[in-house]
Amino acid sequence: MSNISGSGCDLLIPLSERKSLQEIERSIITTYRKYLWSKFTKAVNEYNLIEDGDKIAVAISGGKDSLLMAKLLQELNKHGKTNFELEFIAMNPGFHESNKELLLDNCNHLNIPVKIFESDIFKVVDHIANDYPCYMCARMRRGALYSKAQELGCNKLALGHHFDDVIETNLINILCSGNFKTMLPKLRAMNFENMELIRPLYFIREEYIKKFTQNNGLSPMNCGCVVAAKKTSSKRREVKELIKELGDKFKNVDINIFQAANNVNMDRILGWKKDGEKHSYLDFYED
Repeated sequence: MSNISGSGCDLLIPLSERKSLQEIERSIITTYRKYLWSKFTKAVNEYNLIEDGDKIAVAISGGKDSLLMAKLLQELNKHGKTNFELEFIAMNPGFHESNKELLLDNCNHLNIPVKIFESDIFKVVDHIANDYPCYMCARMRRGALYSKAQELGCNKLALGHHFDDVIETNLINILCSGNFKTMLPKLRAMNFENMELIRPLYFIREEYIKKFTQNNGLSPMNCGCVVAAKKTSSKRREVKELIKELGDKFKNVDINIFQAANNVNMDRILGWKKDGEKHSYLDFYED
């Protein structure tokens, strides 16, 4: 079996059912061209995510999203017109040994030359976080990934957030924080000079990542976290379920949540923040 006990995979898939590297790579631009490759290249082109001379650190978590992102970037590097370099990095924040073995096995099979570096983030988060450790963990992991990327001479860090992550983030901010703030496809790092974060899976829906993974016989990690399992369920999981429920009642609700960030009417909002400074519509109200 390609799953290892305690690895947190969604499915137990026998190794005999895992497709060859050639079949997996071919499926990206044939079977899943419309849903993966085309959406990926659309995001890269529309948001100018990759430029000549870039050296991109590709963050591999061991999950389905980052493994697909790595293969998409490899294919673009081989067949695209842009000249750029890739470094594949994976942080071990305190995985069970079986999870680390699974990550390496998947990367070896997919021909992803990953560089693993160690940290104790799970231990730190378990000590300082309360009921919802995921937010703190994500921030700490990102900082560690930025540092490693800079150490390797990279100017960009690629993360595997997809379409569903974007709309879930929109609702989490509205429902839990009282603000409207979306997950951007590209942004400059605040604390790491000359570094940008990019999200090449921005237009790709999670359902097609799952189909690609399952139909190719892959068993990536589901999470691998040894902390969240001891805490209450995350807000992101609750919002994911909420969006699914709303989809049964409102047509195209997921698309509309996504498009809301593209269609902000500045003449019909009460206030906004720009460069850390708050503004009210009354500041520009004409008698």
